[in-house]
Order: sequence, then C-alpha cells, then structure tokens
Amino acid sequence: MKVALLDDYQRSARSMAQWERLEGAEITAFDHHLGGPDDVVAALEPFDVLVAMRERTAFPADVLDRLPNLRLLVTTGPANAAIDMDAAAARGVTVAGTGGVSDNAPTVEMTWALILAVVRHLPEEERRVRDGHWQQTLGRDLKGRRLGVVGLGGIGKPVAAVGQAFGMDVVAWSRHLDPDDARSVGVTPVSKEELFATADVVTIHMKLSAGSRGLIGRAELDLMTENAVLVNTSRGPIVDEDALLAALQEGRIGGAGLDVFGVEPLPVDSPWRSAPRTVLTPHLGYVTAATYAAMYADALEDIEEWAAGRPVPRVIAGGSAR
Repeated sequence: MKVALLDDYQRSARSMAQWERLEGAEITAFDHHLGGPDDVVAALEPFDVLVAMRERTAFPADVLDRLPNLRLLVTTGPANAAIDMDAAAARGVTVAGTGGVSDNAPTVEMTWALILAVVRHLPEEERRVRDGHWQQTLGRDLKGRRLGVVGLGGIGKPVAAVGQAFGMDVVAWSRHLDPDDARSVGVTPVSKEELFATADVVTIHMKLSAGSRGLIGRAELDLMTENAVLVNTSRGPIVDEDALLAALQEGRIGGAGLDVFGVEPLPVDSPWRSAPRTVLTPHLGYVTAATYAAMYADALEDIEEWAAGRPVPRVIAGGSAR
C-alpha cells in the first residue's frame, strides 16, 4: 500500500500520527504544493491512498480519471469542496474525512490576530523597530467602534463575543440571519448596506458556495468608510479580489487582513504581495498543532479500517471498505 500525505508545508505530518501502525505501507510526505492538474497526476499516479490537507489540492473529475491506482482519498476535516465526490464514487474511490475542526477557536483567534495587526499596524511597526525606528504610525481604537460580522454562525458568534469584550458595538448580516438569534447574543441584526456603511471593522465568516461567491464586491466596498477595515478568514472568492485591491490602492478603505485568497498558495507575481495597508497570512486559520494532531490521527484510523476491510468511520462518498 502506497500512501501520500499532501501539502505538508510545515513538514509535520509524520510526527502528528503513528504512521508506523500501517505495517508494510510506503508513506511519502509532499512538503510543497504539487501545482496544476498535470503535476498532481504525475506525482500521485502510483499511490493507493491519499491524505489531502483540507482544500489545498483539488481533485476534480479529470484528475481522478488519471489516478487509476487510487482507492482511498482522506481529507482532513469533515468535508472538502475541492473533491468531486460524485466522480470519486463513480470511479470506486472511497472518500473519508476526519474530525479536528469542529472547534472553531483557531479561526476565531486568527481573525482577531488579523484585526489587531491591521488596526495597530503591527507588522509595519515590528519591521521599523528592527530597522532602528520608533513609533511611526497611529493605531485606531476598537472600544466604542462598530464590528460588522458577515455570517453569525459557529465562527461569527465567538468573533462577535470577543468584539463585545473589547467594548465594540456588534452588528451582523447574512441572507439567512435569524434576527432573534442575533439579538439573543447581544448582536444587532442590520441590512447588508447598513453593515458595510457603518462598520469600522467588517469580518467575514461564511462558507463558500454559489450564493456566497463574489458576495462582497465593488458595491459593498464603496459603502465602506475610508478608515474601515475588511478581514477575511473564510474563503478568498467570497470577496471580489480585483475590487478589493482597487479600493486599497485608491485609498477608499483603511486596510485589509487576509488569510485566504482565490489562488493558494499565493503566486509569486500576485499583486497582493505589494498591496498597501494589508496584513497577509498563508491560510493559517486552522493551522495549529492540536488541530493537525486530531486530523492526522483520524486520517490514520480511516486508513487502518479501510485496509482491514472494515467500515471506514467517516465516509463522505464511495464505498465503506477496501
């Protein structure tokens, strides 16, 4: 049995689970992004089992068609929009998931790390201290300001609670927001237009879907004030990146903190690398030692059960056993 551990950027996958329990298995960890479909196929064609790290590598039907040896595809996390589940099932590939991301605390914490980094200019000031300078910028207060939460769900609610702890006025909007549910946690439901026009910080917490793709575009960004900040730790395509980049370059909004992008890893020639008033991080929202340990342990269990011909604990698509 040949097993590939994908997108192991931190070179930590081998230490996060007891892979030696897979007796006789040949395990290969890829510590870099494999690239486009042809590169993925060329690298992974020999493998029976793949362990994908979230949605870093896509498996559409045309890629699955060219992986004839693949029998089990484990994705860390309970779901993966980058895998064509119907195509996998049709080709006899079992797709299984893991736990490890049910606790949203890592993404909540990352959201606030970005908010604070942007409004207090932390990356700029850190670099300037090292260069021998002192106090070059003026930060903005959060207490008494308005936090606009787009999507008041499992992540949006604790993000709102932290905002309240900072003394912020918290408002929220989403297409399916329950006004009574929002009010029950001290959050004021508002229209989309009011949120973008009045919030000092806008933070996005929605799943990527056909309905949310491009949800925040030029119209919404034009409503924001020149000092307002946009933070996205959800998915890059929820925001029209061209419109956001233009708003930043033209000084129409105060700044942005982005952990996610339309293309990941961010290309070397991406205009985001030189975008003004931004704090950029490489999709770190879920990247913590505890989360990785839980996900890889479950992935190992999925593989063990499949290899033994037993039902796989967390099947998403396809058969349940080898």
